[in-house]
Amino acid sequence: MTNSVFHSALLVCLTQAGSAFFCPAASAQNTSEIGIGIGTTNYRGEVSPEYQLKNNRPAFTAFYRKDVSVPITLRGAFTAGLLRAADDNVRGVDGEVPPLHNYRQVNTKGSLLEASAVMEYNFMDYHYRTNKIHFTPYVFVGVAAFYANTTTVSNNAALREAFNQKGSMLGFAIPAGVGFKYALSRHINLGLEAGARKAFTDQLDHLSEQDPLLVNRHNQDWYYYSGISLSYTFYKIRCPEPYKNNPELLR
Repeated sequence: MTNSVFHSALLVCLTQAGSAFFCPAASAQNTSEIGIGIGTTNYRGEVSPEYQLKNNRPAFTAFYRKDVSVPITLRGAFTAGLLRAADDNVRGVDGEVPPLHNYRQVNTKGSLLEASAVMEYNFMDYHYRTNKIHFTPYVFVGVAAFYANTTTVSNNAALREAFNQKGSMLGFAIPAGVGFKYALSRHINLGLEAGARKAFTDQLDHLSEQDPLLVNRHNQDWYYYSGISLSYTFYKIRCPEPYKNNPELLR
């Protein structure tokens, strides 16, 4: 008896969860957005082992969103930004530059272009706009392809031959993060977002082939995007099936 009740409850829960993800609501499946945003890109890797605010550099993004159900939104985006990091910005436990970074004296800078496709999970029904205040937090995860062009140099004359590197690369990353959307009007939306990208490479800074005593070959690089955006919502009103199949009823 207990197992029967448990299985029945589990089936109901799975049905509800499936309907939330895969059954589009009339208001949600007929809305889409285009938008632009400005923000910052940041890098974490060999030259910057931790996220550092001083490494933030300007970035721009353009995106398209499509609501496929009440909680689920699909988004495609193109992002362009700059990257920067320097050994002398790193601070150890004593507040001073660690000995390794002080010896290497490396700095990295460059640019990055990214094309991404992510799924957003909205915690509230964002397009049910009968409430006076309308907003939703969301989380997102997806896949991205990027093109990075970076230059790394060392101010230590003894290391310049090995550490001075320049080049470009194509790679893949996994973007994930959180955001917040607020409806300024029926069509205009304000957004805030912060996300990390795990890059499946250790070559954003060109520091993986050097002396293993001076670089960590086992940690892959990351980059980040945080910003603010404005978007415009398009609404498409679908004709009900009885009228769609028999236009004469509309006369």
